[in-house]
Amino acid sequence: MTTSSRAVRAQPANNGTIDPAGMRVIWLLLVAAFVAILNETTMAIAIPELNTALGIPPEQGQWLTSAFMLTMAVVIPTTGFLLQRFTTRQVFLAAIITFAAGTAVCLVAFGPQAFAMLLTGRVIQAAGTGIMMPLLMTTMMNVVPAHSRGRMMGRVGMVISLAPALGPTMSGIILDSLGWRWLFGIVLPIAVVAMAAGAKWMTNLGETTKAPIDVVSVLLSVVAFGGIVYGLSQFGGHGADGGAAGATPFVIIAVGAVFLALFVWRQIELKRSSQPLLDLGVFQSRNFVISISIMVIVSLSMFGTFALLPQYLQNVAGLGATQSGLILLPGSVLMGLLGPVMGRIYDAHGPRVLLVPGSIMIASALFFYSTVDIGTPVWMLVTAQAVMSVGLASSFTPLFSASLGSLPRPLYSHGSAALNTLQQVAGAAGTALLISVYSTFLYAGEAQGLSVAEAGAPGARSAFLIAAFISLGSVALAFFVVKPDGTEEAEQASAGH
Repeated sequence: MTTSSRAVRAQPANNGTIDPAGMRVIWLLLVAAFVAILNETTMAIAIPELNTALGIPPEQGQWLTSAFMLTMAVVIPTTGFLLQRFTTRQVFLAAIITFAAGTAVCLVAFGPQAFAMLLTGRVIQAAGTGIMMPLLMTTMMNVVPAHSRGRMMGRVGMVISLAPALGPTMSGIILDSLGWRWLFGIVLPIAVVAMAAGAKWMTNLGETTKAPIDVVSVLLSVVAFGGIVYGLSQFGGHGADGGAAGATPFVIIAVGAVFLALFVWRQIELKRSSQPLLDLGVFQSRNFVISISIMVIVSLSMFGTFALLPQYLQNVAGLGATQSGLILLPGSVLMGLLGPVMGRIYDAHGPRVLLVPGSIMIASALFFYSTVDIGTPVWMLVTAQAVMSVGLASSFTPLFSASLGSLPRPLYSHGSAALNTLQQVAGAAGTALLISVYSTFLYAGEAQGLSVAEAGAPGARSAFLIAAFISLGSVALAFFVVKPDGTEEAEQASAGH
């Protein structure tokens, strides 16, 4: 085992406070996370305008979001290896440089190949983001004492929520005044500043090992996750004759499922002889499995809804990009302000007091969205989005804290990788599924001579209704999540592991 000369042990202090070096790393990682989430939330509002500007249909344009999440899902399983093999500083700089390079590619996307360049840039951006998020969560678990994790997760939620609060509104203003290219022109300098700050102040935490990487597992994960998400996206696909995609999506999904089974089998076999790419021992914890299951359901509903909502607001409700962003602003600000409050409640009372009402609020907001039409009042949309944001704030802090807190320290990086992988796959699948449902209704209505608004309204309602029913699963599971004590449960899991 080797240790960098600049490394320090990432351990909570004896008095229960957070190690200063670890705290500095957390804040640097939060800055990078802010940049990445700002980038993602600005893109959601921009998709309808990009569809028009580039002359592409909605199911093709949504790949600027789905490909981003899918790439993250492919990259994240490798982070367990990366965080063990390389230093914190090396991983951070590689991630932020990759993100900045992808942003630059998007910025210079011109001509007939603009969509291809944008898609390439988004994939490169996602490769950097996919490394950053598990690095943040693993560092958090290593340097924050168990009794303070809820409070710290709440503060993290407050900082990270600033990006969703600013992103949609900033995106709308930029789109209406400067054009879509400036979305990347503004994010790129921020990424460069974060890169410079990390190069100067990033400290190495913990120790590095000569952990191997299994290329076969990486290839299996690419085909598995890619096949499932791409197959879902094809349900809304139409050819030149307007016909539906037929049986092709089911075949693609089936292939993805087979490769997913092979990926799982490969990890089990590697665990017996060497080190797996993704240690599935994290799923031996019941609390981790329940928490991550809720996270998958919430992510599928949330990401799908956030991708569909701008389509409804701009194409059906007839609002501009700035107005659409302003509708999302109050809920995002509220979500950020509630972060510390949710963290303190979690530390004092555990997850259920937050998860149960939070999951109910998410489902209620989605069922309301399933009733929207062309003339739905703006104040009702703002209220529904605020209710959903409070529900999300009540869910994410306890889910992150309870899931990773249920694992022994050696499995933090693998648990974070598994959680983030499934979250991104669920988000990509939800985006593909809901946009596909919307597109199917849109094509059918336009073929009958209806306007975009008239054809899109029933499609939006149907897609939101699907998300609402999916979200009911999180309501049922919320009652079974418990708060790990941070010591005894982890030691028991480690002994079993």
